[in-house]
Amino acid sequence: MRTNYCGELGKDFAGKSVTVCGWVHRRRDHGGVIFLDLRDTTGMVQIVVNPEQADSFTIADNVRSEYVLKVTGLVEERPQDSENLTLATGEIELRCEEIVVLNTAETPAFPLDQSSDVGEDVRLKNRTLDLRRPEMQNNLRLKSKLTKAIRDYLESESYMDIETPILTKATPEGARDYLVPSRTSPGNFFALPQSPQLFKQMLMVSGFDKYYQIARCFRDEDLRADRQPEFSQVDIEASFVDEADVMNMAESMIRFSFDKVLNIDLGDIPKIPWHESMNLYGCDKPDLRNPLILNEVSEVFISEEFKVFSEPANDKNSRIAALVIDNGEEIGRGQIDRYTDFVKEFGAKGLAYIRVDEPTLAGLNSPIIKYLSEECQQKLIESLNLKKGNLVFFGAGKMKVVNDYMSRLISRIGNDLGLVKEEFKSCWVTDFPMFEENSEGGLTALHHPFTSPKEQDPSKLKDSDSLEINSKAYDMVLNGVEIGGGSIRIHDSKLQQEIFNILGLSKEEQNEKFGFFLRTLQSGCPPHGGIAFGLDRLAMLMVGAESIRDVIAFPKTQSALCLLSEAPGSVPDDSLEELHIKKIEE
Repeated sequence: MRTNYCGELGKDFAGKSVTVCGWVHRRRDHGGVIFLDLRDTTGMVQIVVNPEQADSFTIADNVRSEYVLKVTGLVEERPQDSENLTLATGEIELRCEEIVVLNTAETPAFPLDQSSDVGEDVRLKNRTLDLRRPEMQNNLRLKSKLTKAIRDYLESESYMDIETPILTKATPEGARDYLVPSRTSPGNFFALPQSPQLFKQMLMVSGFDKYYQIARCFRDEDLRADRQPEFSQVDIEASFVDEADVMNMAESMIRFSFDKVLNIDLGDIPKIPWHESMNLYGCDKPDLRNPLILNEVSEVFISEEFKVFSEPANDKNSRIAALVIDNGEEIGRGQIDRYTDFVKEFGAKGLAYIRVDEPTLAGLNSPIIKYLSEECQQKLIESLNLKKGNLVFFGAGKMKVVNDYMSRLISRIGNDLGLVKEEFKSCWVTDFPMFEENSEGGLTALHHPFTSPKEQDPSKLKDSDSLEINSKAYDMVLNGVEIGGGSIRIHDSKLQQEIFNILGLSKEEQNEKFGFFLRTLQSGCPPHGGIAFGLDRLAMLMVGAESIRDVIAFPKTQSALCLLSEAPGSVPDDSLEELHIKKIEE
């Protein structure tokens, strides 16, 4: 139907007759000559329709935005001083000889070149129109290139692409499962996989050695800008590997992908132990583009009478973190008040600060100075290496709360002051704790319960403080966003049972939920480990989008709704009866 795409036409096509197809992006009538901007998936080209081409001119006079056309004409260089250098094809135009209207279109819900002024709900409801925008076309094209690069790398390293089940058994992995009722087994349910975790481990037991899959995963959880109820995951597992083996492979894959897709060298990728990351950045997803870090100053306040600081200083579960800002004079009192209100949203009781007019006792200016001894002030000057113009913020209280709001403050101030560079900075976070306390006072696995602890002796695990046990887990972080997480897995059934015991699972629960898996581990399971990367999240960062929805063709809203198809929807009563489900009238 066409000889060429719109976006591939250039000066080397001058004098050639071509046929292009696409959508009318814009129509302009200039003194009897009609100009059409025709758009396809590769770009746009300007069509010139003269009145001498009577039939074509009549058609062009009646076309509107988003009409679908086939245009045949002669490629010509644009007259001097009329080039459009913002357009890839801006040095040429297509002088129309024939127009065929392949389809008409109703007035679009929004102009494609003004979509930034359109609410996301409108865009998602009219997603097929939204996807025509060059930005969305480019986003999905990059994601496709990224997927190919990842496949190319893994195939070159002898990883085998193996599919795992979509309809499977419900297992606790952190989020709620999406459940599918069984018609043939009344009262029972399948679960959509949150990840292929158990199946890829069982593939290792099966002797496949190296596995990967671009896997669809489903999690019924509260959504954010970087989360969706269904998403794509680059799932990888290998046998007879340790932490270094998996991390080296994953790092090479990500470097390869950035080189192939963006022609970017990621540079040095440091390894940061979890405890160090929490101490310096207040989180396990540090953004290394931001130079701001936290300083632990609890010891400075141990002997002070000022209880706001002395109490957390003497509590092993608390901390006092200092954030030193250079050129602090750029932050006025009004801005300090706004930062105070900001951290209060995340559990802070307030935000103490000190201005450094001079790095002397007389040069410290703050409402809290009168409560601090001169010895304490001097220690702060020395330990923080304070300089003229510094502004110091303090977070004091329970460690988890302080880390949360101070890490957010680091990000906020870094962006406000323009400290975060426009580049890609990655790191590994390693040596995660095995467990964390849940809201009920029990324990949950920080990653998942199949992660191997550093301590391999089950008897020693019983004698240890569970919160002090570290795991063989590792996350890759890019620009403050976790893009991949993995671990060395437990390959010994006794050790796996002991981890279940620590998590409070009874023998009956273990057998009911994981009996099949425990039996598999008893059949000669090799040491193994792996990692999974969020493909959509990685693509989001690579294109510079603010939401994961901008790299997914048909995403859900934050309420897990598809505005385009109006899913989820009701089903007829007889369909429910087949599934042995009775509707409860509210």
